[in-house]
Amino acid sequence: MNEFQALVLTKENDEATLSVKKLGLQDLPKGDVLIKVAYSSVNYKDAMVGVHHQMVKSFPHIPGIDLAGTVIESSDDSYKAGDKVIVTSYELGTGHHGGFSEVARVPKEWVVPLPDGLTLREAMILGTAGLTAALSVQRLEDNGLTPSQGPVLVAGATGGVGSLAVDMLAKKGYDVTASTGSSSEKNYLETLGAKEIISREEVTDQDNTPTREKRWAAAVDPVGGSTLQYILSTLKNSGSVATSGLVGGIEVKTTVLPFIGRGVNWLGIDSVQCPMELRRKVWERLADDLKPSNLNEEVVNEVSLEEVEGTLQEILEGRVRGRTIVKLNGSE
Repeated sequence: MNEFQALVLTKENDEATLSVKKLGLQDLPKGDVLIKVAYSSVNYKDAMVGVHHQMVKSFPHIPGIDLAGTVIESSDDSYKAGDKVIVTSYELGTGHHGGFSEVARVPKEWVVPLPDGLTLREAMILGTAGLTAALSVQRLEDNGLTPSQGPVLVAGATGGVGSLAVDMLAKKGYDVTASTGSSSEKNYLETLGAKEIISREEVTDQDNTPTREKRWAAAVDPVGGSTLQYILSTLKNSGSVATSGLVGGIEVKTTVLPFIGRGVNWLGIDSVQCPMELRRKVWERLADDLKPSNLNEEVVNEVSLEEVEGTLQEILEGRVRGRTIVKLNGSE
């Protein structure tokens, strides 16, 4: 594949343009592993790159923080032509050309072998969102969470991380409460396994109260801001919240009271620089006990490379639920 198509962000005279272009292998950055990309996925960070041009180090640039595909060639003995692989996060799609391309070249240190039990398409239905949700569950369980301890709250439950977290937790036997700003999504969240659906307003801190009635054994928080404030104030003793997002804002107002009075744990989830040993462990779980039950059309929307630009805008406007994948060379 000496020539291939990619979604390219260019900038001229301070005006940025996103369009599908034909490129050659010489247009790709240096790296150890050349990959024929089967699928990518669309994430909130992709919208920040593609629409707001944040985190982009240079132009022209190919966005896309996720990809799954087949190795074409590798200068490292760890991978050979024909191997199926996953690449997510690190600088993919931000400081390095990303997954919205039929061909990608990446450092060997970023590559994860596709685990048995996942197809390339399923890997991208999961993508960074699935990795983040699974890391959240892993960290909560590492801090002692079990299904017997009571309900687990998932904030932003119709988003990519939230939807997958609801499904994973329900499959593991947890009593899941899902919060959402979309009242019309009750049936969708119940299909994923949520026992209770509550409004976003119900889990939004309005008065900066540090402690309230104890409600949750744990929480998955891809939102941040005043939602996180509320969660911290309502966790049970020794409860934990795994925070991975900031769509609700970066400012969090709290006091030491939840931490020293109830012993709660505020766990930060970093899928970008997650150590490879943990990354591989979590991907193995995503192919096994944390593999969601609903990797189907209820959760996923498939788009072409030409449709990605419109999807990025819809994500910023909060009009996308579940996961959106991009079919490039996929045949599964």
